[in-house]
Amino acid sequence: MESIEKTTNSLPIATNKPCECVADCAANLSLPKEHQTSRTFRFFSLLAVAIAVWWFIYRQLEAIANWLVFTMLRLDAHTAFGSASQFFLYETPKVLMLLTLVVFGVGILRSFFTPERTRRVLEGKREITGNALAALLGVVTPFCSCSAVPLFIGFVTSGVPLGVTFSFLISAPMINEVALVLLFGLFGWHIAVIYAGMGLIIAFLSGWMIGRFKMEKHVEPWVYATPVKATSVAKIQGWPERFHSGAEAVREIVGKVWLFVIFGIAVGAGIHGYVPEHFLAHIMGKGAWWSVPVAILVGVPMYANAAGMIPIVQALLGKGAALGTVLAFMMSVIALSFPETIILRKVLRPRLIATFVGVVSTGILIVGFLFNWLM
Repeated sequence: MESIEKTTNSLPIATNKPCECVADCAANLSLPKEHQTSRTFRFFSLLAVAIAVWWFIYRQLEAIANWLVFTMLRLDAHTAFGSASQFFLYETPKVLMLLTLVVFGVGILRSFFTPERTRRVLEGKREITGNALAALLGVVTPFCSCSAVPLFIGFVTSGVPLGVTFSFLISAPMINEVALVLLFGLFGWHIAVIYAGMGLIIAFLSGWMIGRFKMEKHVEPWVYATPVKATSVAKIQGWPERFHSGAEAVREIVGKVWLFVIFGIAVGAGIHGYVPEHFLAHIMGKGAWWSVPVAILVGVPMYANAAGMIPIVQALLGKGAALGTVLAFMMSVIALSFPETIILRKVLRPRLIATFVGVVSTGILIVGFLFNWLM
């Protein structure tokens, strides 16, 4: 709880001191135009070379993994250990390379779109329009469980309706760019579009329903008493600075999640190698009506990020699990993580938290049954 209070107290506070970023911005703009153009061209050239090298290495990963496992180590491809080893040695660099490229691009994108700008866009928006806009903005706005409290306070005290705020809080972790691009890279565009579409619908409808319930009285009173604090002026960035933001995002995000990713791939490799073909069809297949609710009940208490979940999802689908059940499991783990629920208790009363979990779980349940029925 002490860490939560520190996070809450770290919200920007208005001061009379000149903003340092304005001075930085002025210094950047004072550079000769030709020098700025030269720097930008150099950065774009280096980026193009880096992407070409990345693409060349990425295309060789499967061949390298096969050579290491079946030629160098002389493992049999038809054994469980050989199959699991090939999966692990191929998927680990593949997912980490995809993750690095995606996070770099996301870091650049987020230099245009900050949480503060998102809050200003949503201020004064009515429900339905606000819910839809909040769900869409959640996809491109930085968010993690540790920032749930300050974001919630900032939104609510700025006049953003409670239901609109929840649409954002549901959308941001569940439909993040990393998950979408990894889904696209591993499963194709149709799975990525299905996941994004269903996530947006859940975020929109859940936020709208919470708004209809008029549960503002179940927000802790001190939240509304918190004064709206001024924020510093955002720095105007050129492309070199935006590339630097992308590199910093790689260092911070990949540096934090790579162990989760490797653990997820290891679990996926075990499923891929040791679980008999179509075994999961009896437990998580279309014919098992209980599979979707059980997947949600198992997923809600868990904590994992999207990047760590996707290799497990890949292995489950490969072993006969139904798409709807797997999507429900992934959504429940990411959107209803137990740590985030504990953190939100700082600003929400138990009845509102229970409503939030119940409404989102119901939406995920419907998605799971719908896709098991349609596909």
